[in-house]
Amino acid sequence: MDAGLLFALAAAVVWGTYLFVLKRAFSEYPPAALTVAINAAALGWFLAGAGLTVGFGDAAAGLAGLVVPQRFAVVAVTSLATAAAFVLFLRAIENGAVSYVAPINKVVPMFVLPLEVGLLGQVLAPIQVAGVVVTTLAVYVANYEPGSFFAPFARAARSRPAQLALASAACYAVADVGKRVALQELAIPGTLWVPLLLAGVAVVLLPAAVRNPIEASRDDLPKFLAAGALVALGEHLTTVAFAALPASVASPVINTQAIVAVVLGGVLLGERHFRLRLVAAVLAVVGVAMIAG
Repeated sequence: MDAGLLFALAAAVVWGTYLFVLKRAFSEYPPAALTVAINAAALGWFLAGAGLTVGFGDAAAGLAGLVVPQRFAVVAVTSLATAAAFVLFLRAIENGAVSYVAPINKVVPMFVLPLEVGLLGQVLAPIQVAGVVVTTLAVYVANYEPGSFFAPFARAARSRPAQLALASAACYAVADVGKRVALQELAIPGTLWVPLLLAGVAVVLLPAAVRNPIEASRDDLPKFLAAGALVALGEHLTTVAFAALPASVASPVINTQAIVAVVLGGVLLGERHFRLRLVAAVLAVVGVAMIAG
């Protein structure tokens, strides 16, 4: 199996664990302020880890290269798209049930594939395209609540929450393609890209975080640091994956994080519809195997 694919799978596990931890330990905090706080912790962890292991020579050279308008634009667009996707998803779940909105929000790879093929001329084998479809279906099933299977999409044309969820998925897709361009075409080093993305998203969300700040005590510090460590590791693994793989391959694999989260919920907490989540997990394994070729 390709090393990049292994990193993508590892990223899915880390991000899935992070989603599970967020749901269990951080549900009472304002989302924007929470993201800013955790990104700040993640930035600290990443800078400490990178400084101790690989140094910042490549990052310093890459930072000087950001004066090139094209590089600056890609960093800015990717950060804005990531933050916008987050905000749109929050608005979607404010106006509609999570069980209805979440499956629609997870069809990100179906936007990534045409974007990468159309803009970057990426070519995938037919079996890989089929794998992207199967993996995306798996993520949809993982978030699905029993009922009419296609109801979320049938209602999308007239449902504001569904429209917001689709817009969020499209923004995440733009961000994924931006990561591929930054790391492959523009060769921005990972030691620079990760802190830029963490800081960029935090800056975009900072005004909302200031308006609705976190009320936390010192006792909460360890869990914020732990969440920050997961984000730092997840971003590192994601960066390595996007530096090695087409976005249309990395995105569906990394988005199986949703399956990791719901399976953890079923195993550890006995959450409902666990059999359906296991079907999603099997579909994900089949899809990833098809992508790996």
